[in-house]
Amino acid sequence: MALDNFQKFHDTGTTTVTQSKVTRPTVVRKKFAKPPVKVACLACRASRTRCDGQVPCSNCLSKKRKCSYMPSKRGGPRKKKRASISPDSIVQQNDAPSSTVAPAAPSFDEPTGMFGQIDSLSVPGAGLRSLDFPSDVHSMFADLFIPNDAGHPPPQMEPTPSPSNISTPSLVRTYGSEHDILNAYYEFIHHYFPILPPRAATASSDRPIDAAGSYSDSPTEEPILLYKPRSPLSLALSAVLALVPHPSDVEPSSPASVIRRRTYAHTFAQMANASIEADCELHASSTDPSQALASARPLINRATFHPHAPVELESILALLVLSVYEYTQRGNLLKMRYRAGQALAIALDMSIHSLGEEYDEFAEARRRAWWMTYYCVLQGSIVSTTPLAIVANDPQFVTPYPRFSADPDGWAVLMQAQQVLVSATQFVIDLNKCVSTRANMPYIYERMQQLDTWASSALAQSNLLPIIPPSLNCSDDMEFTTAQSIRSISRIKLSSAQIKIHRFRAFSDIPIFIKKHCDLTAANANNTTSCNSTKNSRAQDGINDVQCSCGGLEPFQQSSSEYTPSSASSTSSDYQSISQYSFTGGFPFSIQHSAKVCLRASLLISRMFASLPIPQPMMDGCKSQQGLTLQSPNQLPRTMPSFACCLMQGSYAMLMIFYKARVEKQMSPDYVNKTSPSDRLIEELRQGLERIIATVTNYAAAFEALDGMRDEIEGAYQTAFPQP
Repeated sequence: MALDNFQKFHDTGTTTVTQSKVTRPTVVRKKFAKPPVKVACLACRASRTRCDGQVPCSNCLSKKRKCSYMPSKRGGPRKKKRASISPDSIVQQNDAPSSTVAPAAPSFDEPTGMFGQIDSLSVPGAGLRSLDFPSDVHSMFADLFIPNDAGHPPPQMEPTPSPSNISTPSLVRTYGSEHDILNAYYEFIHHYFPILPPRAATASSDRPIDAAGSYSDSPTEEPILLYKPRSPLSLALSAVLALVPHPSDVEPSSPASVIRRRTYAHTFAQMANASIEADCELHASSTDPSQALASARPLINRATFHPHAPVELESILALLVLSVYEYTQRGNLLKMRYRAGQALAIALDMSIHSLGEEYDEFAEARRRAWWMTYYCVLQGSIVSTTPLAIVANDPQFVTPYPRFSADPDGWAVLMQAQQVLVSATQFVIDLNKCVSTRANMPYIYERMQQLDTWASSALAQSNLLPIIPPSLNCSDDMEFTTAQSIRSISRIKLSSAQIKIHRFRAFSDIPIFIKKHCDLTAANANNTTSCNSTKNSRAQDGINDVQCSCGGLEPFQQSSSEYTPSSASSTSSDYQSISQYSFTGGFPFSIQHSAKVCLRASLLISRMFASLPIPQPMMDGCKSQQGLTLQSPNQLPRTMPSFACCLMQGSYAMLMIFYKARVEKQMSPDYVNKTSPSDRLIEELRQGLERIIATVTNYAAAFEALDGMRDEIEGAYQTAFPQP
């Protein structure tokens, strides 16, 4: 059929095209029935959908989403430069007469024609989501779709011009000097992660540069930086600071801004790793390997980043920052633990774990470097629920604690809280093993009582106010705020430890969240059947479904009094095995007591997270909050949320208490009363969950890995408290 049409057009041709006798006549047609737009909107580019270029475009209009445009550096066919061809070469060869060829039939120009039907599949990566091509592949495909004639195509056949050679200014929080990076560290990081001594100079205005450098959204091209930090520590800090939205970015939550920040942050992180490797390199290893083993430690010829921190500590501190970056931004627990392990190896090699009481200008820096390394190694075990790689109370770790002028005991409280939390995490590991093997439960009972006593004592100590009032000195005032923050973080960790200790006794670890977070049990896909079977009966009781693990909540419906797992008629197969045991006689605490401990701990977690300071950098010589359009107006995100798992622990406990309280209220004889104690408790739980959601939303404005936590908690909250 196609050949018949071609012969028909050849016989009735209306346009002549000079042709060689050897070559076959070709059909001149358009590449697209409708020419592609020069710039597609961000949403269409992200979904690989063809955009009509309108404002708003038809796709965004139909889906009721925001439509915004930004120049792109990739996409669109383009011509390669060709050598000029002389007019004589166009003339037919051997004086042969020219042949005539007709243009394509009108049906080929319409979208319903044969070529119109495959327009959407005629570009690289069509039909494949998030598929990126390097620039040379784009050029290869471009040649396939450009007419191979030397004449000028009609206007509608012009290929889409590509802005691949245009660099767009990047609104990313980057700085133009080591001094500005250090100043930004104290404004955005030091309150939550004090790896450096107090300020050596007075605070100055926060001065992120207006353009970080040239940026391309192509995955094969790295951004070009206007200033490259010199130290591995300043590079690692730049990776975290780049995640904080730029003050001039009017749309910091837009996909383009998020991807740009992610790209710059990872570029800084990779450069920091390369700089750490360079600091550990011996010159003899490259020039004379036979003498390398006899060499001393590498000499680093570089100015110190902080005047009171020796340059050889900078690699350790950079690895600690990168450890938190890998967890909170990239969600990579393996790399988080790996970076902390690297820092530990270097710290042990430098013997900063066994320092004495001597004190000089570098003593505080060495003490903070060691104990923050210790802190990060334990944190990696906590968030990954894995056994410790070191002995937490190793007698070799004798370096004195650092010191806050405003709170001399602050560091001791923090380290004890970390030790309690890692021990509670190990308790969860042991408990799961004992439950699965049905053995050694007396050890669990004894260990639970020991940990409860330890956590309660440490929490009481953390509540004691420091004796020394804050100093009027600028650096001490800064450390006073940091000391208060560290106290709050310590209480968060101790409360999370209490939940881990009592969680199984109070709730039998019934799952609420769909995905695996920290050491919380994830909802099993096998629960879907039981969920469907119990959905109707539970709806009659006024209990909403919690994701897909509703079967696991059945024990709450047994009675308003204390229930035992052995008598609970859970429909979930995952808990039928647990219900066969009679744990009540062995546990040192009742179910009500454990539930009350979890309730108090979860509410304290929500209050302490809300009390953590919000960054308020100095602008134009005075303290002011930058007007960024974030989830919470006029609030910059907090940073370094390495203890974000505590948010999940607290929200889990509050949600379980909420469902238990709701069942008890509905089964009480005065259910019709509107002002029962259960109502006040439920309102308190609702406010606590809202505080946690606000906190994790603030963190997620900078750290993408926490988006999953926010979505899980918010989804469970909306299920428990549906909006009218």
